[in-house]
Amino acid sequence: MFDLISQLTGNSDVPAMFLLEWPAQVPLWLRHAIVVVGVLLAAAIVLLITRKVFLRVLFKLVGKSRTRWDDVLVEAKFFDRLSYLSSAIVIYYGREVISPDWQAGQTFLERFSLVWMITTGTLAASAFIQGALNIYQSYPVAREFSLRTIAQVIKGAIYFVSLVLILATILGTDVWGFFTGIGAMTAVLMLVFKDTILGFVASLQLSANRMVRRGDWIEMPKYGADGDVLDVSLYTVKVQNWDKTVTTIPTYALVSNSFKNWRGMSESGGRRIKRSISIDMNSVKFCDHEMLERFERIEFIKEYISSRQTEIADYNSVHDVDTSVTVNGRRLTNLGTFRHYVFHYLRNHPKIHNNFTLLVRQLAPGDTGLPIEIYCFSNDQAWGNFESIQADIFDHLLAVLPEFDLRVHQSPTGLDFQRMTD
Repeated sequence: MFDLISQLTGNSDVPAMFLLEWPAQVPLWLRHAIVVVGVLLAAAIVLLITRKVFLRVLFKLVGKSRTRWDDVLVEAKFFDRLSYLSSAIVIYYGREVISPDWQAGQTFLERFSLVWMITTGTLAASAFIQGALNIYQSYPVAREFSLRTIAQVIKGAIYFVSLVLILATILGTDVWGFFTGIGAMTAVLMLVFKDTILGFVASLQLSANRMVRRGDWIEMPKYGADGDVLDVSLYTVKVQNWDKTVTTIPTYALVSNSFKNWRGMSESGGRRIKRSISIDMNSVKFCDHEMLERFERIEFIKEYISSRQTEIADYNSVHDVDTSVTVNGRRLTNLGTFRHYVFHYLRNHPKIHNNFTLLVRQLAPGDTGLPIEIYCFSNDQAWGNFESIQADIFDHLLAVLPEFDLRVHQSPTGLDFQRMTD
């Protein structure tokens, strides 16, 4: 601007704004002030034109385009922030119209415009990274490998470099000299940014090893977390618990401490049922003829009863067993028959996964009776449905126990003592 006006006037020694004939009574400081105000006013006009004209035209073109990138950048306010560069450029080149006699004014406008450019460029770069991250997160691969932490680290690095450039510009020092001074404070910086460094390393480990990702159900009793992961960031992992509270866990804690991730269960297609019924051991006995006839009418075990009776009869006959004595030879028990009934009942249950482990086993007896444990997997993983399936199974098993002449063991209640008294 200054060079062009100088060429037109043929005078390269006088700044453009000072080519005007200033009245003698106008003080020098007022002349400088008018020039500065003029530069700032020109910057404001350029900014207004950029935002009101060019941005509106750009937004209309973006709305008509079929690509998604430009829409995301508009939502992230990338172009909006970038528009402020126009006024900063006007101020930077407009400083040349100030008189060389007022070097401080030129220096002030130069540094002010540079700081403005750095700040605007930093915010625009941050918006661009956020827009790119939003695009990436719309793809299914984002659930497997999250780039949110890497994006935050890049943003942090940009902000740090921008802060150094702004301080170096304001102080008028060399940038590399400024970085050299910062290098001498490495120990202090390591202490200040300890959480950032730990979080960054932990985030890389979590992502690389796929230890946790958004949407996973995790349990971490140390922090009172039991629910779905809402967000994995550089510093924290947010978990929404089942009571709708939100627990915030430091990211590095997931690497340094143990936690349970239920993702394997979700991806397997089954959910484990592991619960036991305590049987009163006084109700366990051998099956008599009347019991066996009754059991043969039960759909799930009639073939088992028939085949076992034949097998036992053949064994006792071959070994010439005196069956008049109950303890001699082999016999069926009501508890063993009940176990087989439970196994076949679960095997034929429409909500039990037949490709997974299915066990009906005895645990060690104790003062609470003889536990019969059910170990199987439901094919419905939804929490509410799973609990309903589990409850229905045990409702049925508790109801059929008397059919096998078995009793459930439970501690005496007030009603039991009242009956004893009566």
